[in-house]
Amino acid sequence: MYTIHRHLQFNVWANQKVVDMLADVDEAVFEKEVISSFPTIKKTLLHIWDAQLLWLTRMKGGKTPIWPSAEFTGGKEELLKGLVQSAQDLADYIATCDQAFLDSKLTYKNMKLIEYTNGVEEILFHVVNHGTFHRGQFITMMRELGYTSFENMDLSSYFRLF
Repeated sequence: MYTIHRHLQFNVWANQKVVDMLADVDEAVFEKEVISSFPTIKKTLLHIWDAQLLWLTRMKGGKTPIWPSAEFTGGKEELLKGLVQSAQDLADYIATCDQAFLDSKLTYKNMKLIEYTNGVEEILFHVVNHGTFHRGQFITMMRELGYTSFENMDLSSYFRLF
């Protein structure tokens, strides 16, 4: 049975695929501007990290964190480590939660301070879907920068591992 726990592990796996793809890519590529939701690969990946951290913090009952993108001064290695670690932290936290928590509702304020309530499990599916959306943009950005060889990060590729 496919569960939210496996879905969160897919997110970790897909983020690790991004890391693997970028292992030999020059750090300057991170800063090259490409037309997309965010102007650089660096800002796109920081945005995924931001969202993973934000939702984990909300689920733990904390206040809106300082965004990694707001204060990030590190290089490629630190960014990629943070991207994967934030996905793993979310998966690890949810692994400690019971079904009642997954079935519960979470009330939070968005960045415009508008209050919403959503199911925890719905939010978790959103977080992974959000990351998938921006990883797709990452691939398009890489293609625009001349990179053409990529491993498949689709959910079906993840399923084939089992």
